Amino acid sequence: MVDSRKEPTGRGSMSDHATERKIINATPQQCFDVITDFESYPEWAEDVKSVSVLEIDESGLGGDVRFRAAAMGRSTTYTLRYYYGSNPLRIAWRQIEGDITKKIEGEYEFIPLDNGTKTEVAYHLAADLAILIPGFVKRRAESRIVRAALEALSARIDSVATA
Repeated sequence: MVDSRKEPTGRGSMSDHATERKIINATPQQCFDVITDFESYPEWAEDVKSVSVLEIDESGLGGDVRFRAAAMGRSTTYTLRYYYGSNPLRIAWRQIEGDITKKIEGEYEFIPLDNGTKTEVAYHLAADLAILIPGFVKRRAESRIVRAALEALSARIDSVATA
């Protein structure tokens, strides 16, 4: 069992990262529930092909989660360790294994709006590949990933809410 309640210390190592924000018509808890339903990602996250929850933390949430995804015209596999901490409005993760990625770190923050009926979701992502690529290409890819993820999250929440 993984102890995912202990948060990594801040975003200090994420100095070169992409951040996007989107207002979603859902409560922070609804956003949290969709994000932590890892096995459903292939249904709504376009580049995610498969997900395996390898370890569950003491609260029953995914601790270590393996992803297979499309990246740069090929398939990649990486395992992330999730940290939930004591703040239900934040989820953080760090890569513990990867084939073409050296580092993936990120977090979602859920900021309640309109008495909690809407949520501003902030997504922070920093990633390094095992191969060198120009900085502007890396930043553009990170921004595209973050923007696409927030759009897909919003669409998924809308579809779950109307189901």
